[in-house]
Amino acid sequence: MRDFIISESKNKEAVLVGLITQYQTEEQVNEYLDELAFLAETAGIIPVKNFTQKLEHSNPVTFVGTGKLQEIKQYMEDNEIDLVIFDDELSPKQIRNIEKELQVKILDRTSLILDIFAMRAQTAYAKTQVELAQYQYLLPRLTRMWTHLDRQRGGGVMMRGVGETQLETDRRIILNKIALLKEELKNIDKQMASQRKNRGKMVRVALVGYTNVGKSTLMNLLSKSEVFAENKLFATLDTTVRKVIIDNLPFLLSDTVGFIRKLPTHLVESFKSTLDEVREADLLVHVVDISHPNFEEQIEVVNKTLLEIDKEEKPTILVFNKVDAFTYTPKDEDDLTPATKENISLEELEKSWMHKLHDDCIFISAKQKINIDELKKKVYERVKAIHIERYPYNDFLFQKYDDEANDA
Repeated sequence: MRDFIISESKNKEAVLVGLITQYQTEEQVNEYLDELAFLAETAGIIPVKNFTQKLEHSNPVTFVGTGKLQEIKQYMEDNEIDLVIFDDELSPKQIRNIEKELQVKILDRTSLILDIFAMRAQTAYAKTQVELAQYQYLLPRLTRMWTHLDRQRGGGVMMRGVGETQLETDRRIILNKIALLKEELKNIDKQMASQRKNRGKMVRVALVGYTNVGKSTLMNLLSKSEVFAENKLFATLDTTVRKVIIDNLPFLLSDTVGFIRKLPTHLVESFKSTLDEVREADLLVHVVDISHPNFEEQIEVVNKTLLEIDKEEKPTILVFNKVDAFTYTPKDEDDLTPATKENISLEELEKSWMHKLHDDCIFISAKQKINIDELKKKVYERVKAIHIERYPYNDFLFQKYDDEANDA
């Protein structure tokens, strides 16, 4: 599937814009903009400057205040930049007014994520899911449509230049395409449900977590496969399922798409079947990047998204990955300020709220293969318990294997 940012904006420079509000502190906004910059780089865009403003809430007309908008306009004109990316989803009214004032291409976080998804999608199914999400995003923004949509099937559906202005015709074409894509996904859903059913009653384990925390690297270690892993957001999009055997105990392991802040609701819905791997999992392995300064917020984002996907609480192992990348600067002896994640050791961090989790968490490095054997043991014990509950008559076999292992 062709995507508009990669094809038209690759290697373009862009400015990023975020708001400090009653719901987002300055520290959070700076981190969100760092993440937005990472998203932009993943899409082949070069972020050159951040603009922030303190407001109680976003301006319903121009997102930021008119003075800030003029400041952004002046900077872009002085530096010949024609792309601006906003960290929140913009309304059609905001996009229209900002574009009128700045006279440049306008993107928001949602459209950027959608285009990266389009770039990352490999299978026909994932491409169809992305295309549906793109059309759903585009529908309320049809006043900005300028192209012949009836020739767009299978290609990019985002903003591509000037042209057709028949709003009602465009709207009808979009609605028809959405209906067709939903029907297409429904048929694929049935096929995938049948495939999942044919897997039998094997225990299912799903790797979940924030994007770019190392799930695919861990998947490769546990399944001895070669799942694509890259230091970019949403490096993998299509769910990968592998049969894994630990100490004669087989189970299915799936590597799911990473979550992210402000993930559009319609995108979650479009990826319903991909997320069915999470719904149908017997055990979740929640991978966390311990080296990230705000990993606790990422945990919260993932847990919230999981709750949207499936209300049922599932047994979970919390895996703190990248311990090899964890760094801190010890405080001076005379420094009486409270310890923070920037100046607390990993050992001290482990003794915080994580210590209460006991057997529910483990600290590893997938990249350096640190503590992987301990993780395998933990997964084995959890999978074995689920397997015995499902097949009680196999209990004596596990006891025999365990006895033989202890004798050895």
